[in-house]
Amino acid sequence: MNWHNKISVRSLAVYAFLLMAFSMPLRKKITVYLIGDSTMSIKQVKAYPETGWGVPFVYFFDSTVTVDNRAQNGRSTRTFMAEGRWKPVVDNLQEGDYVLVQFGHNDEVKTKASYTTEEEFKKNLTQYVEDARSKKAIPVLITPVARRKFDSAGRIESTHELYSGIVRTTARELNVPLIDLDKKSQALLQSMGVEHSKLLFLQLKPGEHPNYPQGKDDNTHFNELGARLMAQLVLEEVRNLQLELADRIVKPPVK
Repeated sequence: MNWHNKISVRSLAVYAFLLMAFSMPLRKKITVYLIGDSTMSIKQVKAYPETGWGVPFVYFFDSTVTVDNRAQNGRSTRTFMAEGRWKPVVDNLQEGDYVLVQFGHNDEVKTKASYTTEEEFKKNLTQYVEDARSKKAIPVLITPVARRKFDSAGRIESTHELYSGIVRTTARELNVPLIDLDKKSQALLQSMGVEHSKLLFLQLKPGEHPNYPQGKDDNTHFNELGARLMAQLVLEEVRNLQLELADRIVKPPVK
């Protein structure tokens, strides 16, 4: 092949590449809102190494996705709305945005001010879904992530059975994508066992961390490792549900 032919082939290749690049539609930028409680939320520095799973979740997506973590410690479906935390989200929702909703930890505890009856819990979940859909956003319901609780035989115990069931029922009735994080996280904790599962939670000995000089024995909230593994479970289900959002997950570079 002479040099004239080489230049021609090279020119055609460049032309084809440019034509392909300009013909590919630009993907619209979207926001993924995380709505939930302390197991999902961003923590103050004084709480570290406690970490909500929404923190590492931010880094899974390409530049077309902004993850806006609105989750707050101690909130239920009711108190999140009552405090005016939901309305700004609705006001800013755009078509194609996502709303990932995970509550239950604080709704189900009757001794907490955040307690929400079963009927009200379902009503609130329905409102989150309908409000999101009214703005042509995509709601995704998530069952509350499991607590670390084993019986004497080393079997994981469910601590959210009633309220997780309400989430599942509501998702089915409203035809909403469901991420059953309760079941997925229980399976993970069971696979790790009684002792190794402690590595995912805020389990600290006295003097081990300056934020907790007396130590900490917390089987609800995660450390950095636990948050990342829970976030990975959510990401796996985003893929399994075949949501459009899955197409925006960062892809490893081709070698």
